[in-house]
Amino acid sequence: MEHNPPAAWLPQAASAAQQQGSGDLLRVVLIVMFLGCVLTAWFLLRGYRQKDD
Repeated sequence: MEHNPPAAWLPQAASAAQQQGSGDLLRVVLIVMFLGCVLTAWFLLRGYRQKDD
């Protein structure tokens, strides 16, 4: 395994990303999953709010 200096990592990563495709579906699935987790947490935690009446 050859040693690559840190300055060469970014151009290599950019060229590898262009060769492998966009991955838009995975990106959308991850964003929707994250937003769903946030919404679920908000919905569950609002039920535990203390009522100061």
